[in-house]
Amino acid sequence: MKKLFSIVIIILFSQFQVLNAIAGSDGEVEISSKKNNNQQVVKDCFESVNRVTFAFNQGLDKIIFKPLAKGYRKLPQPIRSGTSNVINNLGNVVTIPNNILQGQMKDASMNSLRLIINSTLGIAGIFDVASYYGIEKRDKEDYGQTLGTWGVGEGCYFILPVLGPTTVRDSIGSLANVAGGDAWYNVTVANDTQYFNEADYYLSQLLSGVDFRAKNLESFDSLENTSIDLYASIRSLYLQDRQRKIMNLDEATETMSDDDWDEID
Repeated sequence: MKKLFSIVIIILFSQFQVLNAIAGSDGEVEISSKKNNNQQVVKDCFESVNRVTFAFNQGLDKIIFKPLAKGYRKLPQPIRSGTSNVINNLGNVVTIPNNILQGQMKDASMNSLRLIINSTLGIAGIFDVASYYGIEKRDKEDYGQTLGTWGVGEGCYFILPVLGPTTVRDSIGSLANVAGGDAWYNVTVANDTQYFNEADYYLSQLLSGVDFRAKNLESFDSLENTSIDLYASIRSLYLQDRQRKIMNLDEATETMSDDDWDEID
């Protein structure tokens, strides 16, 4: 029973990877006002339940996650940068196999170089030494994106308690993390060693979520203030961004207002 509970928790925490996947390589979300005419219609099969869960998540965000993110933003910039670098470095262990599965061999090799350089010269990823040598960050990839690249449909859209939006396809993709597709999970949870354990994995996922929220405080505040229906806006943002990532569209996203979406250090 304890093992089953742990697997469920890991799958839920894995959704942070999906949430981060709607952000750019720097972890910031681009909010688009441009309608994507090629966007496939995804069924919101459980909209009434989803809206209740969404309201619950909004309440949790206001009393827990947003204050945590604000507190995190008060930390010295070098600490926040180092934390982001470690998180991004760990993310490569999921991105690299998905680069390979999607046939992105150049990105796989560049991300592998980044992982090796930053894990060694960058002291466990605290410093982004690879960028100093001109090996720039690539977009994150996950197993949900790989399934999409292979032609698997999204399935129903739904909202997870605490962790937010996802689809059936993205949730199935998250199962790959507990089936050996996440090297960090393998050395912390699946194979509890004297160097790493479950707590390290959970802490890294929690920090990933807080870091993501902190980088997008202003973006989400502005979205909330300007949206007639915030639930529908978040749904549209999530689905459009997931499709853009799957199609590997590199063009800049048109933003609602340059003043509203200033970059967050």
